[in-house]
Amino acid sequence: MATLLSVNVGMPKDVSWQGRTVHTGAWKSPVRGPRMVRRLNIAGDGQGDLAGHGGEMRAVLVYQQESYQYWQKHLGRDDLSYGSFGENLTVAGLPDDEVCIGDRYRIGDAEFEVSQPRVTCYRVGMRLGEPTMASLLVAHHRPGFYMRVISEGHVQAGDEIILTRRGPEELSVADTDALLYLPDRDPAKLRRALRIPALSPGWQQSFRELAAAQQPKQEPGWPGGRAEPQQTREMPGWPGFKTMRVARIVPETPAVSSIHLDATDDTPLPDSRPGQYLSIRVPAGDGAPAVRSYSLSSTPTARSYRISVKHEPHGLVSGYLHTRLHADDLVEIACPRGTFVLADGTGPVVLLSAGIGVTPVLAMLHRLAAVRDPRPVWWIHTARDRAHHAFANEVHALLAQLPRAHEHISYTAEASLRPDEAHIGQGRPSARSLAALGIPADADAYLCGPTSFMDDVGGFLRELGLDSARIHVEQFSALPAINPGVTPTATVRPHQPPGPEGTGPLVTFARSGVTTPWSPAHASLLDLAEACDVPTRWSCRTGVCHTCVTHVVSGDTRYTTQPLEPPEPGTVLVCCSEPTTEVVLDL
Repeated sequence: MATLLSVNVGMPKDVSWQGRTVHTGAWKSPVRGPRMVRRLNIAGDGQGDLAGHGGEMRAVLVYQQESYQYWQKHLGRDDLSYGSFGENLTVAGLPDDEVCIGDRYRIGDAEFEVSQPRVTCYRVGMRLGEPTMASLLVAHHRPGFYMRVISEGHVQAGDEIILTRRGPEELSVADTDALLYLPDRDPAKLRRALRIPALSPGWQQSFRELAAAQQPKQEPGWPGGRAEPQQTREMPGWPGFKTMRVARIVPETPAVSSIHLDATDDTPLPDSRPGQYLSIRVPAGDGAPAVRSYSLSSTPTARSYRISVKHEPHGLVSGYLHTRLHADDLVEIACPRGTFVLADGTGPVVLLSAGIGVTPVLAMLHRLAAVRDPRPVWWIHTARDRAHHAFANEVHALLAQLPRAHEHISYTAEASLRPDEAHIGQGRPSARSLAALGIPADADAYLCGPTSFMDDVGGFLRELGLDSARIHVEQFSALPAINPGVTPTATVRPHQPPGPEGTGPLVTFARSGVTTPWSPAHASLLDLAEACDVPTRWSCRTGVCHTCVTHVVSGDTRYTTQPLEPPEPGTVLVCCSEPTTEVVLDL
């Protein structure tokens, strides 16, 4: 007979961790007497990070006495009291390999339904002082599980736990957890998981993506196909950097020039998907070569690529490319990559850009025009004025090849317009101006430009009825950080790490423009990135969740803690790796 041994609650608090402050509800303590369980949590309990914890599908976390005994022996610990694993209910019985998703249990006056395994999160390791705990829970098949509340009521230690209904498909918590986080997935179990209505929406979505990746389909973000973090495929193009020749440099505006790059041998260049970028490495400063990424701005040929670069004030690499680079010079180029790509389909397409953000969507327009795509296409671009409007004639000619094209240009500075320029207006895009264009709600929109532009325009499009999943954005700089639970601080420009300079291989964070020698003082590449204030993305910090997966532009790495499932070739989990050679990362 299963029994409730302890009810544990705790309100979120600020905890100091690795020089930062984490707002977390992981610290739970046993309480005596009955406690009311409501739809979202137990009375007196709370979660610090509602994006990853809490909510209706994760109202109550359960962990077993038997797992406590297992970890006491495995970790050599005798100080693990109930609540130490962040659970609300400590139980005798209900092992993860027997409890199934969708099972319903009555405890006291309340009834619950099992909704998903525990989320892999660094905070359980932080709470226990065991940094690899998130990985251990998965590897040892002892994650614990969440339940949603079917009927509210009181519960207390000593209550009997009664199974009231067995979940459909009878897929255990341990098997469900392994399906998401471990390799060698059983396709039959994956199909079973997708037939369980009680499984939380987030896990359902992850399993749908995994099921799609097992089909013989191409995957987004790679030349000729798609790329998903957990889908294994060969690295396209060439490894690292290769030498290309500058065929010519074409001024487009006073501040923008296009650089045409040719292959230096007879090997055909790999195709790219419209919207992808190249990374270029040049000797721009006195120190190590600098790496920057620039979008391809046209359809590649078998021997040539084109990038278009704006000369930014104080821009180290853009300044070099505009003032010191000449035709016939040789430069180092990494193969095309990136996930901001034009998707196949038959629905309407909206290409929205501002300033130099025009480049990736221009490549998309080239591809649409090359096949005279019958889809309705809206081209919406914002520039300062006519003199700074790059590719105006080129775009106009491409749109003329499309049967259902709409062109709308906005100049933010005053300009005298000709009678034949009805497609040009004054000011920045607004909710009203976009609504007047008749953009349908089922359109796929591709946005590139300054962050504030994309934030504003993305909001306007959602007001028009476009689903967020149909609004795709590209950022030239570092991606927004994902640091669950960490209290935000003032944004700091990426910089060299504090302390003595390392003596190991050079590590370059390409999006952030930082190159620094590796030092074993850092536990991982993630740790080094954080020391440089490079925006990072992570959750488990132990090689389980793949949130930190990062493309390796060049170089080699090794894992200090072996991940439970390796990422795809050409990528690395920065939370548990270090460089073995000079390495360039897309961070």
